[in-house]
Amino acid sequence: MKSRRIITKTVIVTAIAVLALVAGSCHKGSNSYAFETTLVKKGSIINNITATGTLEADTTVLIGTQVSGVINKIFVDFNSVVKKHQLLAVLDTTPLQTQVRQSQAALDQSKGEVEFQRATFERYQALLDKKLIAQADYDQVKYNYSTARANLKTAQAGYDKAVVNLNYAYITSPILGVVLNRAVDQGQTVASSFSTPNLFTVANDLTQMHVEAAVDEADIGQVKNGQPVDFTVDAFPTEIFKGSVRQIRLQPTVTSNVVTYTVIVNAPNPDKKLMPGMTANITVLVQKVDSVLIVPGKALRFVPDANWLSEYMKKNPVGQRQGAGGTGQSAGNERPRTTGTPDPAVVAQYQAGSQGGKKPVVVWIKSGDLVHRTRVTTGAIDATNAEIKSGLKEGDEVILSMSQGGKPATATAAAPTTTTSPFMPQRPRGR
Repeated sequence: MKSRRIITKTVIVTAIAVLALVAGSCHKGSNSYAFETTLVKKGSIINNITATGTLEADTTVLIGTQVSGVINKIFVDFNSVVKKHQLLAVLDTTPLQTQVRQSQAALDQSKGEVEFQRATFERYQALLDKKLIAQADYDQVKYNYSTARANLKTAQAGYDKAVVNLNYAYITSPILGVVLNRAVDQGQTVASSFSTPNLFTVANDLTQMHVEAAVDEADIGQVKNGQPVDFTVDAFPTEIFKGSVRQIRLQPTVTSNVVTYTVIVNAPNPDKKLMPGMTANITVLVQKVDSVLIVPGKALRFVPDANWLSEYMKKNPVGQRQGAGGTGQSAGNERPRTTGTPDPAVVAQYQAGSQGGKKPVVVWIKSGDLVHRTRVTTGAIDATNAEIKSGLKEGDEVILSMSQGGKPATATAAAPTTTTSPFMPQRPRGR
């Protein structure tokens, strides 16, 4: 019985010891902090804008007819390569030739009338000189002669118009290119009234095309002539085509209160893979900086946990916080302390890196077990990284975030990762 009590007491004591060890280890783990860091390295800053557009030929001509008639003959079809002034189709010329003959007859009649009136005028003029006729008779003959000459000009104009209309019956191509569309068939009647009917659509050389892209008004300020452009089409999703910005049109397009501007992009097409009407997804390279020091934008947004920073400042006097490199800078109004609890105002100031009412860009550097902050000068930025012009050197270990016991320490310790610029104005956060 006594031995059983001893065993029971031993088990209880052992259990209490194990619980104490577990609790101690849990408490110790909850106060431990882990840092996510990265090294400052050289890289590139690239900024792009994207848009969607349509592939078009550089020159597209809609060919119609200025006279009415029946299509008598068609000499080309879809995708036919045509030369300049090549005959495409012929309308029935029978009624047009009839008009030419009628106009020719009217012209001949007018010429005869002019000859007759001219001879009469010359006879009356001789008689008038001898004062054998009245002045009124002479004036009447002179008027008839002038009228006959005017009628001759009218008849000549009518004849010329009939000949031109006859020539319009022969449809020719005004450019060198490819027939994209044939809208009529042989035997079809076309009527030319207020609007010219379109018979053929001819595009010029398809080895050089362009993309008409709609760029949002928020991005149009970054687009410049000559900027390189990459674009893809759904027909060849794995192939990237190259081009460049040719023109930025000033005329806006408003669709559902969204303002866009048309940007023309050169699209060389030596293999003739691209076709008019294809949808192109373009990417315009608006900025590229190579071989510069870069850090992730997350490093610029990092702010250490206030509780950890207060404890760190107690354990590390001002002279010991700067790390082995000694590149850090203390807060402007911080009072040196080696013992005791730091002033909360000093902790907040050191945490934010403020000085003189301004908030410079700061990053936090980890050197072994020591942590310090340093002010930096930034340059170009993109959605992921920022260029560092001064304040850091290649190989420095910058802090991106910190966590406590495997979980984020506080809301200020690990700022949310976004793709926006770290230098855009932010709403002030509550303490």
